[in-house]
Amino acid sequence: MMEEDLKRAVAIMKKGGIILYPTDTIWGIGCDATNSDAVKKIYSLKKRAENKAMLVLVSSMDDVEKYVEKIPDMAFSLNDLSEKPVTIIYDNAIGLAPELLGDNNSVGIRVSRDVFTQRLCQQLRRPIVSTSANIAGMPSPSFFNEISEDIKNAVDYVVSYRQEDCTPRQPSSIIKLSTDNVIKIIRP
Repeated sequence: MMEEDLKRAVAIMKKGGIILYPTDTIWGIGCDATNSDAVKKIYSLKKRAENKAMLVLVSSMDDVEKYVEKIPDMAFSLNDLSEKPVTIIYDNAIGLAPELLGDNNSVGIRVSRDVFTQRLCQQLRRPIVSTSANIAGMPSPSFFNEISEDIKNAVDYVVSYRQEDCTPRQPSSIIKLSTDNVIKIIRP
């Protein structure tokens, strides 16, 4: 089942489509993070304010280096030492859809610890948007069975893998890391 999901999800994202998929934290809505039109579709689907940045997933720190002008040394340690998923907000993102970026061209990037999302990023050969599978302002669903039918019907592909999984997962820590290694913890 995983192989078929990977194949179909990657094909959809390469065409500019959006998917509903499991991540290392919760179920997410995603697309190719370099495709502005696809990113705009997610903002529209979620009814999310366009000034609210969305994070992206990659499969390794090597991938982070492709999309951030200069990675502070501390980022490697934070990623390696964190016991739970950690999203790091970097300044000066490059090569990503501009709609994803915040102040100072900042972007939140998480190196996924989940085999499925790692392989999804590797096969797409690009970072993937990851935003909670809900309409803005509504509670974030922890499990697939909590996702609204409106969301399920609005995406181009719904991944089957892990739909029955009800293992509780932690949200990621969110840390802002400036190029001079100043750390600001946004969510522990």
